[in-house]
Amino acid sequence: MWRYNQHYFDDLNAKNGKERSGWHRDLLLSWVKENSPALGSGWEPYPTSLRIVNWVKWALAGNELPQPCFGSLAVQARWLEKRLEFHLLGNHLFANAKALIFAGCFFSGAEADRWLKRGVGIIQTQLPEQILSDGGHFERSTMYHALALEDVLDLHNLLLAFPDSLEGLFVDGRMTKGFAHQLRNTIPGMIHWLDAMRHPDGEISLFNDAAFGIAPDCNELFDYAARLGFNITRNRQTGLTELAESGYFRLEKGPACVLFDAAPVGPDYLPGHAHADTLSLEMSLFGQRIFVNSGTSEYGTGQERLRQRSTAAHNTVEVDGENSSEVWSGFRVARRAKPFNVVTQLNGDGLLVSACHDGYCRLPGKVATKRVVTLTDQQLTLEDSLDGGFESAVARFYCHPSLHAEHIGDGAVSLSLREGRTVLLAFEGAANIRVVGSTWHPRFGVSEKNQCIIVDIAHNRLISKLNWGSS
Repeated sequence: MWRYNQHYFDDLNAKNGKERSGWHRDLLLSWVKENSPALGSGWEPYPTSLRIVNWVKWALAGNELPQPCFGSLAVQARWLEKRLEFHLLGNHLFANAKALIFAGCFFSGAEADRWLKRGVGIIQTQLPEQILSDGGHFERSTMYHALALEDVLDLHNLLLAFPDSLEGLFVDGRMTKGFAHQLRNTIPGMIHWLDAMRHPDGEISLFNDAAFGIAPDCNELFDYAARLGFNITRNRQTGLTELAESGYFRLEKGPACVLFDAAPVGPDYLPGHAHADTLSLEMSLFGQRIFVNSGTSEYGTGQERLRQRSTAAHNTVEVDGENSSEVWSGFRVARRAKPFNVVTQLNGDGLLVSACHDGYCRLPGKVATKRVVTLTDQQLTLEDSLDGGFESAVARFYCHPSLHAEHIGDGAVSLSLREGRTVLLAFEGAANIRVVGSTWHPRFGVSEKNQCIIVDIAHNRLISKLNWGSS
């Protein structure tokens, strides 16, 4: 991941990048000199794709691309065209196609037209495959959704800059003028999804592989969309927002915001960025993050990568020490938890979402897990129930580093928030409660100390109530 990022050239188009234009020119020339074609990880298709787009953006922004780099850019596009990542699909193939479109618009001639035609054909097929009807990216990662939104906005922007680029171009026997319309119609739903899946602090929630600092932040993307003429309505996700096809739900009432995961792990053929986090949730209260999933600080095949993908690293119930979905290696999942019986309703003065999953039905006790989430103006109630036989069941609540949790006895934990606020988390049906030190990973390479509340479930039902009515 680190080596890939070194070859992306994201800094060419970063904030205040123009102040470094001289250094950027030297870096471009250095890269061409020191990275011979086809050698090293920098020439793998994915970093090649991102680099092509960044070089073209930099040139279109008014910078003069040095002649050796101009030639190298064409070589990179030729190289990429023959190595499209159909074996990986997902965001990799999307990035490949985007790069061919950028190169096809930037250059002219029969070869450029071929790149453009190939890229448009792939995106036209992949866009309805990868972007669900509720606007969410099909891998169910907030970070990769934000990257996908940037990709679609970039393509829309590129076609505005090259309005005649698709004239006379055919893909699969049809004119590609509908491509611009397809992009334009996809963007509003993607914006709505991202807005629903962020916390009141403006940043994304951390479901599946997600971290800050990789994709542009939400406000940057919304500003970009607004500059392209899209109507952006922000901070209006009050009440219950259902992202039904993705499987996520936003409950917002009073000072509380809860994001609940009743989603499948991802596409059946592409679960690589999935975590075993089914029926997990994140929460903010008074604008402050309260409960957080553990995040993602690294890729690879090490033990820490496995731990961060595990059920035990999320705010959900773990049965018999097993993962709800069998995550393994760096980007693999064997048997997967499938949500079912998902129900939403207005419950008196509150909002309710209920869901089950069958991830533990593979165990000898064939345990079906259910969680009911109810949010009112003054309280969050979670009711976790287990139907089947098991030896142990544990619910976890990972606290944001800004909180301090203290077990005060009588089945309760006190949470100290900012501004002197204190709220109480009480449990019914707990055999044991403990607060332990843990870590939160909001960025790649980052580990922040936090606390985790671990609750052993006495029998087959646990009720957890977070009350802030008197705070």
